[in-house]
Amino acid sequence: MAAVVVLSNILVQHPFAFTIGRLNLADVLTWGAFSYPLAFLVTDSTNRLLGPRIARRVVYIGFAVAVALSVWLSTPRIAIASGSAFLAAQLLDIFVFDRLRDRVWWMAPSLSSLVGSALDTLLFFSLAFAPLFVVLGPNDPFAVEAAPLLGLYSMETPRWLSWALGDFTVKLIIAAVALVPYRVIVRTFVPPRRVAL
Repeated sequence: MAAVVVLSNILVQHPFAFTIGRLNLADVLTWGAFSYPLAFLVTDSTNRLLGPRIARRVVYIGFAVAVALSVWLSTPRIAIASGSAFLAAQLLDIFVFDRLRDRVWWMAPSLSSLVGSALDTLLFFSLAFAPLFVVLGPNDPFAVEAAPLLGLYSMETPRWLSWALGDFTVKLIIAAVALVPYRVIVRTFVPPRRVAL
């Protein structure tokens, strides 16, 4: 868990510098969008296999290690934003997952990742890049620079807003793809229920 978060804190500082036609993906994504959603896979798998109490313990330990390493490997503002967003989003994920755990197998990880990702995106990008939170550290000039929102040239916003929307979109896609390893993990480690005759 800590490795996923620390890696994501480093990667979020690097725009995804590829171009597709006129669309510059550096205006839409950072590399962190691809690694962070794996934290939800870790949390949901732990929750399913070991329960919410152990899942929360994994989150707390991952949080402590990740924040300590992130202060060293990234900026303090990124570390604060990441730690706050991570803790709130992962605890919400555990809560929602636990409420849905007895439903069809894909519902708990899908919906918990959806709400957790939404909260994580909102908190992280606001705290990390919004000028309102400059008290946490200086603004990244590239992040606050005007850019086309999601590559739509008719609408310009600060680049960090576009990053947030792009990041959330990628989180949802990866959450859907992560259902495959989630199902494999659960089927591998959870014994099938025996039906009483």
